[in-house]
Amino acid sequence: MERHTGEPRPGWESIVREQGMVYNTPGVGIGGAPRPYWDESVHYTFSMDEVLSLEADVEVIHGMCLEAVDHVVTTERYRDFALPEWAFDAVAASWRRSDPHVYGRFDLRYDGGGPAKLLEYNADTPTTLLEASLLQWYWLKDVHPDDDQWNSLHEALVERWTTIKGRLPGGEIHFTWSGGDATGEDHVTAGYLQETAAEAGLDTVGLTIEDIGWDAALDRFVDLEESPMAAVFKLYPWEWVLTDQFGKSVIRSLPETLWIEPLWKALLSNKALLAVLWEMYPGHPNLLPAYLDQPGLLTEYVRKPRLGREGANISIVAPGMEHQTGGVYGEEGYVYQLFDPLPEFDGYRPALGAWVVGDTAAGLGIRETVGLVTDDGAAFVPHRIPAS
Repeated sequence: MERHTGEPRPGWESIVREQGMVYNTPGVGIGGAPRPYWDESVHYTFSMDEVLSLEADVEVIHGMCLEAVDHVVTTERYRDFALPEWAFDAVAASWRRSDPHVYGRFDLRYDGGGPAKLLEYNADTPTTLLEASLLQWYWLKDVHPDDDQWNSLHEALVERWTTIKGRLPGGEIHFTWSGGDATGEDHVTAGYLQETAAEAGLDTVGLTIEDIGWDAALDRFVDLEESPMAAVFKLYPWEWVLTDQFGKSVIRSLPETLWIEPLWKALLSNKALLAVLWEMYPGHPNLLPAYLDQPGLLTEYVRKPRLGREGANISIVAPGMEHQTGGVYGEEGYVYQLFDPLPEFDGYRPALGAWVVGDTAAGLGIRETVGLVTDDGAAFVPHRIPAS
């Protein structure tokens, strides 16, 4: 694993914009200097052996996560995940039905010197998908055409939709995102997933989640054309869905209306998962010690809100250092995880985003930051596997 610098492609801004990246909130470089969110002046290289090791780690972690869901459902530990009581039975039913899932992203600590360590699992509404799937692949073909990349995302997504197509009620699926996302990233991510579903032969419709209607007479969801919605992909977190009346209608709609990602992923996208995994697999080489609501024996730790996003409300405690980020999360409780700082390359710290499609490792994206917390100031940088 090495970090490299180079000249961006001439006209790279228009290139990535044409490929769909219409959002471009600036990243933050050393000393607070602005840097592009998509930063192809930097990339990382990995050996094929490193990639094969990472792939194996990711599939092991994913398997453990599924075992953890089964454990939580079997032992009814829903309160550890701050879920509302009225949703408990529906979460269990979703898991027992094996409601189909499509994709997720593990955030990993990795420095090339040992096994990957799980930092958290973005299992419900992961973004940076377009960057990881298309943008860095086209960059590779333009700049390093003889090299390879850990990236089968597009093909894997089409194959996954093909696999689950027969389990969807009807042949149509609605793709939804929140109109409240001012950056446009959620819309682009949902639109890209819609394209992969269409490529798999599904009929697709796109609309904001705010435009979903409820037909009281038919007791079901309808779209802007008043057509029933039998299968819905939502780029909208389950913890938000379950906080209002809309969520109660969603629960009532199951399983006649199938929601993707499924309700059981409310357990995987919650950082309480980290503590449950450590209870079930203490000392596992791909895990960091983690505990619910208190640090246990940890003297160096990261305190994470169960439902935090984009590095918000993170506290780091270590000898001679305390660091805290702001935000609106934490009322739901915290998880304490061993502080194992990201490796440093030229003053930057890369967090690896390893993608799973279905149950298979499918690719890698890297976000790089100057700080200890990967937040909304992190830049996305591509990677390659040199041919020799």
